[in-house]
Amino acid sequence: MSGQFFDEIYRVVASIPYGRVTTYGAIARYLGTGRSARMVGWALNKCYTASFPVPAHRVVNRKGMLTGKHYFGGEHLMRQLLEQEGAIIDNDTILNFTEIFWDPEKELRK
Repeated sequence: MSGQFFDEIYRVVASIPYGRVTTYGAIARYLGTGRSARMVGWALNKCYTASFPVPAHRVVNRKGMLTGKHYFGGEHLMRQLLEQEGAIIDNDTILNFTEIFWDPEKELRK
């Protein structure tokens, strides 16, 4: 996958509204690469290279778990950022996941 694909991922993530979350898989499906959720995660690990802010803390796994938390420079930073935006988290899982889930396929037009 090219840098262009990473840029597409970053643009989707930059579109996630404050207080909302999405999943690696939802981003992959929106971009037409439904089986590349892991590639989305890998791209987010490199999002510091983007030329614009990428709120990667708003991307979680399909169960609402904070699986990428160890990439935020502190074990609790991802949780803190999400809680500041209204997520209710227990045991690294967003309890109000369904309520705050943002689906790019429904919210963005290609």
